[in-house]
Amino acid sequence: MQWLNRHKLRGSNNCKKAQIKIARLHRRIANIRKDTLHKLTTYLAKNHSKIVVEDLNVSGMLANRKLAKAVQDMGFYEFRRQLTYKCKLVGSELILADPWFPSSKTCSNCGFKKDKLSLSERTFNCESCGFSLDRDLNAARNLAALADS
Repeated sequence: MQWLNRHKLRGSNNCKKAQIKIARLHRRIANIRKDTLHKLTTYLAKNHSKIVVEDLNVSGMLANRKLAKAVQDMGFYEFRRQLTYKCKLVGSELILADPWFPSSKTCSNCGFKKDKLSLSERTFNCESCGFSLDRDLNAARNLAALADS
């Protein structure tokens, strides 16, 4: 978006027009994000009696320069805030999983816990039972089991 303003003379009318266009695009993106979050949280709260969300350490995630922009664009805090008040409104139960709960490192099949699992490993492979599953799906199954316990 900033390319709109790259070759404009500062203070000129064309520069001001480009800044207005950039601001309009930023506002549009923010509105789309807010709308999507509202629709998603409303759907989750209305259609599920129990919802499990990891209580993520967002400030710690922002310290990682490679992840920071993606984490900020997600709007984790706003998602959790909306989900909290909508669950109270509808009567759904919101369960916050401990940030240190090893949802990605634990085998959802046998319960074996891995010591290390890097972010680049997208598939969870259990060393104990040989079970293999997508890392995020494995974490989701572990969080679902946490809700049932």
